[in-house]
Amino acid sequence: MLLTVTLNTALDITYRVRELRPHASHRVDEMTERPGGKGLNVARVLAALGHEVTVTGFVGGVTGRALRAGLARTPDVVDALVPVSGSTRRTIAVADTTTGDTTQLNEPGPEITPAEWADFQEAYEVLLRSCSAVALCGSLPPGVPVGAYAQLVRTARALAVPVLLDTSGEPLRRGIAARPDIVKPNADELAELTGSHDPSQATRDARRRGAHAVVASLGAEGLLARTPDGDWRAAPPRPVRGNPTGAGDSAVAGLLSGLVEKLPWPDRLARAVALSAATVLAPVAGEFDRAAYEELLARISVTSQPTAA
Repeated sequence: MLLTVTLNTALDITYRVRELRPHASHRVDEMTERPGGKGLNVARVLAALGHEVTVTGFVGGVTGRALRAGLARTPDVVDALVPVSGSTRRTIAVADTTTGDTTQLNEPGPEITPAEWADFQEAYEVLLRSCSAVALCGSLPPGVPVGAYAQLVRTARALAVPVLLDTSGEPLRRGIAARPDIVKPNADELAELTGSHDPSQATRDARRRGAHAVVASLGAEGLLARTPDGDWRAAPPRPVRGNPTGAGDSAVAGLLSGLVEKLPWPDRLARAVALSAATVLAPVAGEFDRAAYEELLARISVTSQPTAA
């Protein structure tokens, strides 16, 4: 079983409009609503790849009930979310179908009490005892300690469970020092962490901070990986246009599934890039265009890079 952790779950709402204009009223052509948050998106992709997956994190309020109802309709994903007194947030994506651009509005999460955080840690440790790998994903809701991910990484490592960390800012800085097996920042998050805007240098610096492997998302240009087994660049054969929301989460699913399947790093990276590109072509986060994925997978370019000094 694979485990994904989404401390700041969300009910994702996507509006599609013909043209998004500031200071104007818009008629919505299509609306979708589904369980969201980075780890839930990762879980749906993992399930579509044929893996057993459980999701945990916090959930509460009317929005939380809607999220859990949607999750109950999601095949092959087990709900182990921890109830809280506050209300789960919503995220609003407005997709401009003319330009292909998406505007994202993210609400803050519920205030988590110390008792709720303690309950979660207890439930998390129990879940770890029956899982083969865990992904820690996304932002922290108010009330959760900024060092929460570092603590969760240490708990997983104590139980010999491989852990992938996908977050940003201070939670990433503290979490990477706990030595996760993989971190997957994007270029902006990597620059904020290391102070370097050169991805090659920044990935080296990030590994020195404690991660066993650093896989940096470079958007349409693919992934740059610094690992104990070598360094690689993986890129799609062509740019793809569409909704990029959730593309990074699909890359996480590719990396985590490749880890538990013991794939060589080049194959893991090819899977992650193909899934990411195929997600851009899908209508909502947590899904991917399977035909595009299968076509792209064999065409991903993975090249060896100079080894970090």
